[in-house]
Amino acid sequence: MEPTPVGQLGPSALANIMGGIRQKQEQGVTPGPIDDQPTPDEPGHPEYHRRRRAEWALARWETATPRRYRHADADHPQVQAWADDVAAAPDTAGSLLLTGTTGTGKTHQAYGALRRIAAAGPRVYEIRATTAADMYGLLRPKGSERGTEEELKRLVRVPLLVLDDLGSAKASEWTEEITYRLINERYNACRPTLYTSNLPARAANGAPDLTSALGERIVSRLSEDTRVVAMTGTDRRRRGAA
Repeated sequence: MEPTPVGQLGPSALANIMGGIRQKQEQGVTPGPIDDQPTPDEPGHPEYHRRRRAEWALARWETATPRRYRHADADHPQVQAWADDVAAAPDTAGSLLLTGTTGTGKTHQAYGALRRIAAAGPRVYEIRATTAADMYGLLRPKGSERGTEEELKRLVRVPLLVLDDLGSAKASEWTEEITYRLINERYNACRPTLYTSNLPARAANGAPDLTSALGERIVSRLSEDTRVVAMTGTDRRRRGAA
């Protein structure tokens, strides 16, 4: 027997149905809740979309990371804390400077930090990693077809930048000016940057430091919103070769 559509029922039948519904409401019988909310494994749930963003960001991280550092993991608590802050609120996280002698794991921690940020599934994940020497080479006259100013703008505007081996290049008025413009403009735009350097920010007794390598105004600007983490230990490269 085929069911009869409600619209084809007579007035008395509809009245009986409505009367039954009212009677149940008067007796305190109400419809049960309908669980139609998406689960973390379904589109529409925040966790589902965070996981998708993380997958995309980690793929982007792997593409941008040199093969040697594709297993990098940030295990230093202060580096982890900074990476978590960048993932949660990049505009207020500030920058990070990892200092220490050669082979103490600065670059490893830097790429590990980028990986940790990607794994958090941020809404924006655009990164660039370069060494100071490569940056200066790119920004010199004829270093790029785009030109110095355009390349500098790209470095300034990228949401997350890693600048490795800061202070390693031979100092000059030109390198100081370029470095100051980069740091100052990223600082003004509240874009986080991760720097590494073999030199301490400041050293006692006239020892080499970033101040002597880059100039006082650059280090002064760095000190305003940059966390400094001193990496210690023996040279990991030599230890691995022993």
